[in-house]
Amino acid sequence: MRLAHTLLPQLTLLPQLTRFATHGMSICGISFVAMCIAITLGLTACAQERFSDLVGNVRIEPVSSGKTVQVPYILWGGDIATFLANGDLKTKQGSIYQQMGLDMQLQAGDDFVGQVRNYLSGKSPMLRGTMHMIGLAGEVLGADPRTKPVIVLQLSWSAGDHVVARKTVRTLNDLKGKKIACQQGGPHVGLLYDSLSAAGLNRQDVEIVWTKDITGADGPAEAFRKDPSIDACCVVTPDMIGLTSGLEAEGSGAEGTVSGARVINSTVQMSRSIADVYAVRRDWYDANKEWVKKFVAGHLKATEQLVALRKSYSESSKMSKEYEQILSLAQRIYGKDVLPTVEGDVHGLLLDCSFAGLPGQIAFFRQKSNASGFDETMSRAINLATQWKYATTRAGFEPNDFDYKKLAELGGIQYVEPQAVERFNNAGETTDMFFGENLDANTIVSFSINFEPNEQSFSSDRYGPEFLRALKQASQFGNARVVIRGHADPTKTLMDLVKAGTAKGMIQQNGTPGNYRYFMNGKPLDLSRTKEVIELVRTGNLGGGSNDPIVTMQAALTLSQARAEAVKKSLDKYATDSGIKVDLSQIVPVGVGIMEPVIPKPRNMDEAKENMRVEFRIVKVNPEALAPTDFNF
Repeated sequence: MRLAHTLLPQLTLLPQLTRFATHGMSICGISFVAMCIAITLGLTACAQERFSDLVGNVRIEPVSSGKTVQVPYILWGGDIATFLANGDLKTKQGSIYQQMGLDMQLQAGDDFVGQVRNYLSGKSPMLRGTMHMIGLAGEVLGADPRTKPVIVLQLSWSAGDHVVARKTVRTLNDLKGKKIACQQGGPHVGLLYDSLSAAGLNRQDVEIVWTKDITGADGPAEAFRKDPSIDACCVVTPDMIGLTSGLEAEGSGAEGTVSGARVINSTVQMSRSIADVYAVRRDWYDANKEWVKKFVAGHLKATEQLVALRKSYSESSKMSKEYEQILSLAQRIYGKDVLPTVEGDVHGLLLDCSFAGLPGQIAFFRQKSNASGFDETMSRAINLATQWKYATTRAGFEPNDFDYKKLAELGGIQYVEPQAVERFNNAGETTDMFFGENLDANTIVSFSINFEPNEQSFSSDRYGPEFLRALKQASQFGNARVVIRGHADPTKTLMDLVKAGTAKGMIQQNGTPGNYRYFMNGKPLDLSRTKEVIELVRTGNLGGGSNDPIVTMQAALTLSQARAEAVKKSLDKYATDSGIKVDLSQIVPVGVGIMEPVIPKPRNMDEAKENMRVEFRIVKVNPEALAPTDFNF
């Protein structure tokens, strides 16, 4: 029974500490750290363990009989809808749940391993966590068919988790071979797993420095600050601000920041990484399905009311009595030491929450076209558990089998199907955002696929795996652009430049084949300096002949643009044929021409082919480029 020493640093801090993103940064840093220190006081560092070892031997018992059902909650904006539906911790007269005939006692569930113990022993039929958390526990939960989880409700997608890195690490691709600090088994294990996967990396590609706590003296941020050999760390928003000064800032080294430190990934952009859910034991679900339906329907009704109240306050800056009451209730439940102010901290916690609502339930549980739906999210959670040795066997869980039209009627809410919305409106975007330093500064992750010379037709038979990867990343990084950048090889342009320059007497060639040196008006000309070569082609008065480098270079640009557009069309066709939903407004095809060759001066066809590529980049965008939605699904 190692609960006192292993429980909290392993798996309990995910919901309550990771969700203070850009809107919720008003949470007091002092009280936040104090809370973490209080929670983790006296705990010792621990090595990675199987989840079954953490839980220990727990006898599986039937769920306790009785009118009142024990239901866990955690510190997260989505759970405020649960408070609204229940009226208080104990079901209140006149509340949504009381009117539906339910009687429950809400209990703090931030101790997730403790939740699992209560679930197995029958004290509560429910689990409140994230898909990643339930995946880590899946082997334990599914060992007996009675306790196999049924996911009955998705509350929200979360934001507020970040990967901060030193200036030598610019994108997720750069993490290969690097040392990363992360709390052992805690909230950011899932974020780290998703981040590495996006870059095509696995556990063996990095060195992870496990910390005992998520924040404070024994947390990743402090390890990153003290140990310059640590290249990156996974942190919550207050620590992110402390290291970088802000989501879009770079640390200066002053006031505790780390010089050059910046956010390279965040759930602000990777908006489909962490799904908050409720799960119910299989045996209790089958025996009490009507109760479960009422629980979900009542929660969805409360969600609609809460979203409307939040929206009204955000737009008018005038807080209604109803909104003040529910925020005050949440503050009382969580404590003023955690959420000091109603207007700033509790409201900010809600602003960081992207509620799923009824359309989101349908999209998550029913739409097979959703690349971030139940099946894909569960698969990621199970992969994490097995690949990172929290479990030895793949143990999944099940989705509910609700009729959502009947559920909407039960909750007294309007049935609304998820709508295909073009979420990117190009506001505040310019062409130069997709080139040079602007692009590099905003790139989160990238990968490339290579083609044959002049190839402009891209079949899914050949490029299917790459297309599937691009579609999954587009869905997971829901608040980022997918930029398809077509590249061309510069060899023909270089040849025509030399021929035209030599014919005009402006370029001199010395040496032997394979070892030529070039001079321009008596000065050395380095053909591997692409930027200078392009400028020379544009301004060097070398055009007009049969080997016009300007014409050649423009043709390469046209080819690269056509290649990018053709890949977008092929990607759309692949998505349609595969039944995968894609928002085409998220995808931008861009022709780069010869501007960014992998090998500036190829020596043979194999090297030239490395330049003939299409690059997929996940790129941060101006928030104004996103069309806002109440239900962000």
